[in-house]
Order: sequence, then structure tokens, then C-alpha cells
Amino acid sequence: MAEKTNSNMLFANFNQDFSCISIGTRKGYSVTNCDPFGRVYTTNDGARSIVEMLFCTSLIVLVGAADHPQSSPRKLQIVNTKRNSMICELLFPSSILAVKLNRKSLVIVLEMEIYIYDISNMRLLHVIETSPNPEAICALSPSADNSYLAYPSPVPSPTSPLTNAGTGTSSPSAPSSASASSSQTAQSGDVLLFSTRSLTVSNVIRAHKSPLASLALNSTGTLLATSSEKGTVIRVWSVPGAEKLYQFRRGTREVRIWSMNFNLVGSLLAVSSERGTVHVFKLGSGGQGSQKASSVSSSSSQTTGGGASSPPKSVDGTAQGLDGGYDAFIEKKKSASVSSSLRRKSLQMTKSLTHSMGGYLPNTITEMWEPSRDFAFFHLPTSGVRSVVALSGTMPHVMVLTSEGYFYLYSIDLDKGGECALLKQYNLLDSNDELGTD
Repeated sequence: MAEKTNSNMLFANFNQDFSCISIGTRKGYSVTNCDPFGRVYTTNDGARSIVEMLFCTSLIVLVGAADHPQSSPRKLQIVNTKRNSMICELLFPSSILAVKLNRKSLVIVLEMEIYIYDISNMRLLHVIETSPNPEAICALSPSADNSYLAYPSPVPSPTSPLTNAGTGTSSPSAPSSASASSSQTAQSGDVLLFSTRSLTVSNVIRAHKSPLASLALNSTGTLLATSSEKGTVIRVWSVPGAEKLYQFRRGTREVRIWSMNFNLVGSLLAVSSERGTVHVFKLGSGGQGSQKASSVSSSSSQTTGGGASSPPKSVDGTAQGLDGGYDAFIEKKKSASVSSSLRRKSLQMTKSLTHSMGGYLPNTITEMWEPSRDFAFFHLPTSGVRSVVALSGTMPHVMVLTSEGYFYLYSIDLDKGGECALLKQYNLLDSNDELGTD
């Protein structure tokens, strides 16, 4: 499906509490308020491929664009828009693909590395070597106290089950060293949770069998949403415990997931896809309780284990010691591999028995193993657009930014759900131009 874009717009995203939109263009960048909708800052100082805000403050992180003179995708700048001043400027060895920040940490994602800085003094804290990550799939929790970074795990976790051909059983452990081939690591559906406060690996989640497509952490850093390249199932995990809490069915046809975001209170999860569809899933009570219970009961077969490539480097370039490195995490997980294997086998036998007896069991029991459907949904006016979705923190509204340069506002019935109604539509490149009203 050909992606429809506005050639002048290079970047658009919400800030951490979904109250503002930052936009990068071929001429410069701007900041737009969501409610009431309107431009609050703009400057034409050169092409910007990344523009990220720190909540509603005047601190903005900028990255240049590749195909423009006097602009570089390797250069990162931090500016204060209120004072119109440059705070600092950094140059990286390759193109910057994504920037994430909260009030304590600044994370810069390259294709093969992730840099973590202390945002208060811009001191480099950690450098993580990763498997190739050209789509910059990662998430940083907005919470400074519960600050976790999630990204594709470089190697399969050491206690992830390896299915024996023809038997359906699992071996006790998987390879735990960096000797796994690059082709294996590139296909991993595991997620690594890394604490940016303690600079240690917190957990590895065996989230999907297929490679990851999108990750999202909630505002408090306690929930992680994951989707794979198939895009048919969305899973929600506890952080840092890596317990599977929910499993949602987005659809039956494979599709690319563009964006996922929780609302501020963590009761809803919005997901947008390349087909121009947006699904909203409900967490907690209201029809999801049985799914949560069944997911928790089967989570141990999905979440145990950990692993990584060569240890991340510290500020001075040396390998991290056992205290904060991958090795310590792997050794800790290995000790539980035998009991985990026995538990998985027991669960697999239970699931197999349930599947074979599905025709004899009441619907209320068999339905517990089926992923829950969406609570609300809508279709964007145009399909084939890249999109970023968010849920308003003040109103029952779903907001969408598209690669065509539009902002859409939909109302959601928090009691009944169902199809959402389009309220307003704006042109992001001209915030005074309202294209649609009630």
C-alpha cells in the first residue's frame, strides 16, 4: 500500500501528555496546542526531521534532515523556544532515527545504538548496542520516577522455549550468548525492558513470535503495549514484572501498526494502522475482566527469559560489569529455567486438552482463550496514510495526526463505545485553516 504524504511535512508527534503537537517541515518547525487547537510557536530556521517536546515546556529537541543543505540527520540540538536560545548541540556517528525524553532522561536512537543522557546536565550515562533497528522501534515511559525504556531484544531470551520439531514440547532453555546469528536476532519478537534510572536490564518479554512493529508505555511506566509485524493481536504487559495482562484482537488480516498510545489514566489503548483504521481497546472492567484472568494464567509461557548482544558500554566506553549488565540478568534468569520449563509444559498440556475438548465446554470457558475485540473504532477519511493516535487527557476525544498533514478529532462514547464520530479536521501546516466542523 503506497503511503500518502505531504511533501512539506517531515515530522509530527504529540508531546508526553498529548496536550501539544510538534511539527517538522522542510522550512522549520512549529508547536500547536490541541485544545483549543491553534499554533503557539513557529520558526523557519531549516528543515527538521525530528521535533520532540518536553511536555508543555519551552525545551525542544531538534534533528536536521538528510536531503537539505546546512542540515544533518546526525546533528541533535536542544533549544529553549521561550528564550530563543541554543542549550546544546551533539553530533552522532550515524543518522538519528528517534528521540525520546522525560524529565530525567533523554534517549537518542540510532540504527545500531541507543544513547541515554541525563537531561539535567546532558551527561552521557549509557550506550546500548542493539540489533539493526531501522524503524527505531522503542518506547520511553513519560514517568521520570518509573523510567523504563523498551526496545527489541537483541537475542532470544535464555529461557524462551525452543519447540522441538514434531513434538510440540519445549526445551528448557534457548541460547543466551551473543553467538546467535544476526538473522535470528533480527526476527526476535522479544522486548527488552531497561531502567534508565538504575541503568540495568529489568526484564525481557517474549511478546510475539513475529518481529515487533510498535511499542508503547503508559504515563506511569507500569504498562507496555506490544504489536508485531502481523498486526493482528495487541498485547499489554505489566512493567517491570512482564506479566501478560490483556490480549486484544485488532483484526484477522495482517496489517502494519503505525501507532499505539494509552490514555493518561491507563484505562484505554488506541491503535492506528496503515488501512486507515483506528481501534480503541478498554482495559480493566467493562468486559475485559475475563480476558485479563485468562491472560494472567498463561503469561508465564510468554514472559520468562532474557538475553542480549555484547554488553552495553558505559560512559568511558568500557563494558558494563555484572551489576548492571546483561550477563547478570541472564545468569539470574537461567537459575529459574528448569522450573519455568516444567510450568510451561503443564500449561501447554492444559491448553491442548482444552482445545481438543472445545466442543464440549461451555462458551464462557472457551471464550476465555479468545482475544477481546475493540471497544470503539473509526475509519480515517483517507487510507494509506501514516498516522499517530492519542487520547485526550481532558475530553472523551481521540486525536490523530496523519502524514498528509491533517489533524482529526473524534468523539468517543465512554459508556457504549462503538463507532466514533468525527468532530473536527484541521490542516497541520496551517493551523488557522479548519477543514471540517461539527
